[in-house]
Amino acid sequence: MDRLEYPVVVEPLAVDDGGGFAASVPDLPGCMSDGETPEEAISNVQDAIRSWIETARETGRTIPAPSRHLAIA
Repeated sequence: MDRLEYPVVVEPLAVDDGGGFAASVPDLPGCMSDGETPEEAISNVQDAIRSWIETARETGRTIPAPSRHLAIA
């Protein structure tokens, strides 16, 4: 499958939560992953995106197109 172009938000996790980084996909509710580094979190969330899309297809859910912009908070 080609590289998926959904915007991803990467945030550090608190040490109490195990440390590392969380990656979430605002366009796909509930789609997230984590990793020891930001790069690993992004790589892992690509797998989560594929799984999210596959499940959406299987259940007949609408798959949103990737948004073209991302607001930085």
